[in-house]
Amino acid sequence: MLQAIVFDFDGTILETEGPDYQSWQEIFDTHGGELTLDVWIQCVGGAPAGFDPFAILEEQTGIVLDRPSVHQARRRRVVELIQQQPPMPGVEAVIRAAQTAGIGLAVASSSPRVWVEGNLNRLGLRSHFQAVRTADDVERVKPDPALYRLAAAALDSSPARTLAIEDSRTGMLAAKGAGLHCLVVPNSVTQFSDFSQADLRLTSLADLTPTELFNHF
Repeated sequence: MLQAIVFDFDGTILETEGPDYQSWQEIFDTHGGELTLDVWIQCVGGAPAGFDPFAILEEQTGIVLDRPSVHQARRRRVVELIQQQPPMPGVEAVIRAAQTAGIGLAVASSSPRVWVEGNLNRLGLRSHFQAVRTADDVERVKPDPALYRLAAAALDSSPARTLAIEDSRTGMLAAKGAGLHCLVVPNSVTQFSDFSQADLRLTSLADLTPTELFNHF
């Protein structure tokens, strides 16, 4: 029986991966470059060393970008796109059912705390989670398992009785590395990744009722 569920944030609770990619695509298009999905997928779910979209665009076009101004404009565009997004389908139903069943809830995200907490508060979801662990809490983010280990420990749950809900391969690897079960719900950006190590893959968290989901694990 499940003791705890740990949600990833970006792309799992809130659709942020698509807007993030879209914002970069718009910048590349404006400057005559191209950011393909197979290149972008390298950065989804974590922060790999050496991935620099600015450098990629400058190499493609020969343009020297005003990086600070481009960065500020992109962040404004990302926020604009994300603020239009509701919680992902099925998320609120799983949260409510977990609380009714006495299953602990946490978030484990490779993003900064201010980003995760701010959006959870905006969505009215923060109070439902007993713990939120972010990039601010660890030396290495996903695929390192530290975030999931911390989240499970915060809920006083054994990894074998804890379920991670993820949308990215790096997140899945982090969860499995920490010994958790892992449900993967890919988004439009991550859907072509290798999720062969996942315990279950769904096209939407709403594909199963919460009871069916809990019983599966």
